[in-house]
Amino acid sequence: MTTQGARAILGPQSSVESAFVADLATRAEVPVVSFSATSPSVSASAAPFFARAALSDAAQAGAIAALATYFGWRRVVPVYQDDDYGAAFVPYLVDALTAARAEVPYRCALPVGASRDAVAAAMYRLESEQTRAFVVHTRPGLAELVFAAAAEAGMMAKGYAWVITDGLTGLLGSIDPPQGIIGLAPHAPATPRLRDVRRRWARRFMREHRDADPAQAEMGCYALWAYDAAWAVASAAERLGPGDLSSPQGLVGGKSGPTDFSGLGKSSSGEKFLAAITNTTFDGLSGRFELVNGELAVPAFRVVNIMDNTKDRTLGFWTSKDGLHRKLGGGASASNSGLAPVIWPAESTVVPIGWVQPTSGRKLRVAMPGFVDPGYRPIMHLYVDPATNRTVAGGFVVEVFEAAVRLLPYALPFEYVLVGSMPYDSLVEKVGSGDFDAAVADITITANRSQHVDFTLPYMTSGIAMVVPMRDQRSNRAWVFLKPLRYDLWLVSFVFLIFTGFVVWAVEHRVNREFRGPPSYQIGTLLYFGFSTLYFAHNKELKSNLSRFVVVVWVFVVLILQSSYTASLTSMLTVPQLEPAIGDYASLWHGAGRVGIMNNSFMRASMTRSGFPQSRLVPYRATQSFHEALLNGTIGAVVDEAPYLRLFLKAYCDNFTKTAQTNKTGGFGFAFPKGSPYVADLSRAILNLTESDEMSAIESKWFGDAEGCAAQGSQFTSDSLSFSSFWGLFLITGATSLLCCVVHLVTFLVVQRRWIQELASASHLPWKDRFRMFLKRFDNKDLSSHTFRTKDGGGGSVAGRSANDAGASPAGVAHIAAGSPLSVSNHTYDMSEWSLGTPSPAPAAAGEVELAAGGQAEEVDVAPDPDGISDQIGAGHQAGN
Repeated sequence: MTTQGARAILGPQSSVESAFVADLATRAEVPVVSFSATSPSVSASAAPFFARAALSDAAQAGAIAALATYFGWRRVVPVYQDDDYGAAFVPYLVDALTAARAEVPYRCALPVGASRDAVAAAMYRLESEQTRAFVVHTRPGLAELVFAAAAEAGMMAKGYAWVITDGLTGLLGSIDPPQGIIGLAPHAPATPRLRDVRRRWARRFMREHRDADPAQAEMGCYALWAYDAAWAVASAAERLGPGDLSSPQGLVGGKSGPTDFSGLGKSSSGEKFLAAITNTTFDGLSGRFELVNGELAVPAFRVVNIMDNTKDRTLGFWTSKDGLHRKLGGGASASNSGLAPVIWPAESTVVPIGWVQPTSGRKLRVAMPGFVDPGYRPIMHLYVDPATNRTVAGGFVVEVFEAAVRLLPYALPFEYVLVGSMPYDSLVEKVGSGDFDAAVADITITANRSQHVDFTLPYMTSGIAMVVPMRDQRSNRAWVFLKPLRYDLWLVSFVFLIFTGFVVWAVEHRVNREFRGPPSYQIGTLLYFGFSTLYFAHNKELKSNLSRFVVVVWVFVVLILQSSYTASLTSMLTVPQLEPAIGDYASLWHGAGRVGIMNNSFMRASMTRSGFPQSRLVPYRATQSFHEALLNGTIGAVVDEAPYLRLFLKAYCDNFTKTAQTNKTGGFGFAFPKGSPYVADLSRAILNLTESDEMSAIESKWFGDAEGCAAQGSQFTSDSLSFSSFWGLFLITGATSLLCCVVHLVTFLVVQRRWIQELASASHLPWKDRFRMFLKRFDNKDLSSHTFRTKDGGGGSVAGRSANDAGASPAGVAHIAAGSPLSVSNHTYDMSEWSLGTPSPAPAAAGEVELAAGGQAEEVDVAPDPDGISDQIGAGHQAGN
């Protein structure tokens, strides 16, 4: 830079060299373009004048994580070169694997100059561990030692998986990798230009190196990047032109010799040259050349399967956008997703699961609580047979665990370890610290416990519930006769009684003497008739067919209501009416009674956190203790998880009941140390077990019928009948009554239409007076009805003579005083000549007797016009004339 006047630097090859040169170039503002420095430790963010024309190693971390997810590897061990090239890549790989839910249990770091024996010792150590999926990220020389040592240790056998990064895949001709490993390589589109360059390069290489292996003449990714980097620098120089790259030669402002880095000057064309390089884009041999923030844009990675003679077979492609696909640009169809079948080491076609049991053969140490109350033995029990010194385990939890283990795709040897009586929180902590490999018990999954261990999916759902004593409500019987019907049905029935009585009165009172009389008498008749239908004791003779139809429908409704009421009341008086002594958690909270909980359970902490007074909590160990405490009143309720209460009710069903759950819990799960690979497999096995009939069979075996308590008949209640059960009947009777009432009113209006027209024309009268006249008219006897005609056939009675009264004027209407609730006197008028415009005749004596046509005397009950309404209408007409 100082003596030769370098305007840009192409290279160097290693990441360590690139870091050093990039630092100097940044001080001198001379662009450095590297085609082989792939370590993430060197970047444009740290050295602004550094441009990477190769892919950073960090770019392939996502592809490796996608492979782990695709093949189901939950443990992956990186084997890397312990220098800047390898160590800088591992953090990115670990982050990507962690995001893909794959664990990195340990890392195998090999020194740069590691001997064959050191590498072999590292491989034997890996072979003794559980992980069987490895990622190799080293230089070619060290990679050859790794694969040779792995083959000698038997790690190239069936069940192993090996992945190499693009740094090795691009140099397959320089190493001899074993068959069956997977490699990643940047995808370079097969263009005619690329084929031509590769052909010419191979011809030239073999001409200069006649004894070389033809595989070494292949152009790897580094050769393609070097070609594109040189092309980019040359293109940028052409765009700048000679003027921008001319003298002064060297660096400007330097104060010392070429080896004094502190006195370096600066290039006068550095910034322009760097901008020209970073803005250069073209289709190169490796694909689209484009620098984004000084880094080569990440293309697709090709996933290859290494075959014999260092040949590779393309399995598919990976992009950060679409993930793994068999073909690029093939869309997201089912046929294009995933990868082609892989041939694994030892020519196996079975996908390695990524881990196995340790070769030492040690069984999984499964901790189980020792002492279990006999009442909870169906959940689990464990004891050591003194005769055989053999641990015997049983119960629902044990059978579920063993059934799930049988569903695993591999053998999982384990042994139960009896632990002393301890809180489950302490047991979980021991599993998390490595004292045990797992804990199989009725352990509730909680947030606090999940901080120490990993739980499988719950094999039994659970929730916090409450068991309380039952009490018979029949002791309070003073108002039991009201309970068969709910308040809404009582109210609706009363309303319809009044409504039905009113409809019958409205239809009957003009034609039936029994429905006439003073207002108080008619109101009493209306109410008496309505309520007497409840007992079918109505003795009033009905004259109109409309009212008869209304009563027939209403009696049908009453019959159904009466039968339902009788049945419900009988049930309430004879069947025990058992109700919980404490209805819900709120009642328990606000009460003063003590609450029983299971000893060593998480319920104490849970209820204390919710604010429940700790002084009211009483721990017990046995179901029998709960039973005795509930009977003698020591506690008022038992609060625990539903499975335990289910066993309690199975034993003591007749005197107690379980109320609704207050809140759910995480359920029961098996506990394993953090990062255990068994968690995912057992969770999947539990799901398969839950979806099968085997889980139901296990549950029925140990818990019995879920509805067994209800089937024994311990709790009988009779709910009150509500309006919702009978609204259809009330709709029918209501519609019938309303229809008959409307028909009767329409008939009245049609018959009285002339009178109504004359009344409407009397505009000089206030509307209140006219409305009162209309009501009086509606209240009068219907003398044209057959019920008021004589039976002697004379046909000349006053009733008969007044048959045409319906068409007479308002002034000629006879008001029936005795039958009208609106009348105020009892007089008789001679109405034969009474019409509009004619003065009212003089009143006759009360109880005047007229002679009918047949010569017999008949007393006529008519009403006068007490308010002079006829005179008012007549006066109005005369004034108008």
